[in-house]
Amino acid sequence: MSKIHQVVLIHPDAASKPVPGAPCNGCGVCCLLEPCPLGVVLSGRRRGACIAVRWHSEAHQYRCGALSAPADVLQNVLPRPLRRLASLLSPGLARLAKRWIAVGQGCDSMVESDGPVAASETSSTMRNDSPPKPI
Repeated sequence: MSKIHQVVLIHPDAASKPVPGAPCNGCGVCCLLEPCPLGVVLSGRRRGACIAVRWHSEAHQYRCGALSAPADVLQNVLPRPLRRLASLLSPGLARLAKRWIAVGQGCDSMVESDGPVAASETSSTMRNDSPPKPI
């Protein structure tokens, strides 16, 4: 089986990805790689970082904004005429998110992380003028 390599930009203070089944540590790898089913609904896309993922600097963790800041997420995803309903809808989104993202179920990402990339490797990658390869 061939492996696909993809660079994901992660906050330098984020924890390393745990093994599948271990408790989630907020590393952000899964959410920054692609949205979960709830993230697909919120963002309307299946690839790239989830629109709801948020970095919490005080905890040094990524967290789902649908849980930690549901009104903010709704303000960003609802059509302009419906944004005034964000505060009314946010408790429902938080309840839905808790179930859809399987809070407390452990890491379910099968992604293998190679760890951080040195700045010199990143800058040479960034100079590459070829378009990114599709996944």
